[in-house]
Amino acid sequence: MQLKSTVSGFLAAAGAAFSAGAGFAQDADGISGLEVKGAPEQGGIALQEAVGKVAVDTHFLDNMVLWIIGIIVLFVVGLLAVVILKFNQRANKTPATFTHNSPLEIAWTIGPIIVLVFIGAFSLPVLFTQQEIPEGDIHVKVTGSQWYWSYEYIGTDIEFDSYGIGHPATLTDEDTEAGAVPFVLNEVMEARLEAYGYTRDEFLLATDTAVVLPSGKDIVMRITAADVIHSWTIPAFAVKQDAVPGRTAELWFNVPAGDEGVYFGQCSELCGKDHAYMPITVKIVTQEEYDAWIARQTASADLPAEIQVASAD
Repeated sequence: MQLKSTVSGFLAAAGAAFSAGAGFAQDADGISGLEVKGAPEQGGIALQEAVGKVAVDTHFLDNMVLWIIGIIVLFVVGLLAVVILKFNQRANKTPATFTHNSPLEIAWTIGPIIVLVFIGAFSLPVLFTQQEIPEGDIHVKVTGSQWYWSYEYIGTDIEFDSYGIGHPATLTDEDTEAGAVPFVLNEVMEARLEAYGYTRDEFLLATDTAVVLPSGKDIVMRITAADVIHSWTIPAFAVKQDAVPGRTAELWFNVPAGDEGVYFGQCSELCGKDHAYMPITVKIVTQEEYDAWIARQTASADLPAEIQVASAD
């Protein structure tokens, strides 16, 4: 078993303090007061509000193609209606015998080509924006495992595991004795959520440790997996990348200053029985708050070794 950094131990100890009844006004990572901006809404049918250039461009393309598809569907339905009403046996007792119409065939060949070229003129720049990974200001390695995420801030000693609140790894013996059941929302679980700074609305979205990143910076996430295929995604950023064992892929995003907040995602690739319980939490903060967070995590390396915890690896 490989020991994780003392950051994991520090956060685990903080979580244990919460469950023991200690009163904390802020989250275990020392960041509080952030608005939840990227989360699904009850009954929602549209995309989450776009945050960052990648998401804004992707949403624009999605909306444009939706209008084009809608117009094509209405046009085809209109043609079908004309055929049904005008050329049925009752209205057209003597059908024509021709089988070809060259001008029409040329039109329905050139028309779709024009539509596809038009869409391509807009979609290719968006694709290049997504896939041309910048040098990046901050790089984070993401490893998917059944059924949690591990994060490593490249160039630092900061690394930790991230479990959905409600996962057995986030519950203590006291929680279980009090009536907590893994992945079941009850009063004990709601108190557990509140201890981490969340509400019942964030159940199955919130994690015990969050990825903390600054706004206004190019963030590069290096995605891989330790066992089966997972998929790391944040819908508000319009990023999604499969995590494949033995391979490393990348995605990037840049959250503009002023859009600081909490953003949620979930594993988007069926990865086993607890696939539904593998959420992602990203906290976007100001550069000053991020620097302070880094300083706190770095300082935690001075904690006694006995609070270090071993990973399942």
